[in-house]
Amino acid sequence: MNEDQLNTMSKKIISAAIEVHRNLGSGLLEHTYHAALMFELKSQGLNAVSEVDIPFIYKGIKLDTAYRADIIVENEIIIELKSTEKDNPLHAKQLHTYLKISGKRLGLLINFNRSRLIDGLKRVVNNL
Repeated sequence: MNEDQLNTMSKKIISAAIEVHRNLGSGLLEHTYHAALMFELKSQGLNAVSEVDIPFIYKGIKLDTAYRADIIVENEIIIELKSTEKDNPLHAKQLHTYLKISGKRLGLLINFNRSRLIDGLKRVVNNL
């Protein structure tokens, strides 16, 4: 998938997240936003898979890890969801780790616990 296609898809994902936030507001548990976002993504015709294990291969050996992406859209974009009071730099690092070990180029960190969702959005890019 080229960069323009990734950007178009990320706009659709952000639009779906805004719709969820518009309807639910902030302050709920992450699982609630997860379910609603999955509904919105699928309503837009996007292939979204929830709770995807991300294997870690080191020197050709699969190592046991607890890496699990909240959502992967069209097998291209990883979405990491949060509903926290404060942003934590570890959340972006977590998403970058997922991108790097999966070989994916783009991730979206979405923190729904904001009065304006745009303040809780962060694009994370893996410069392969």
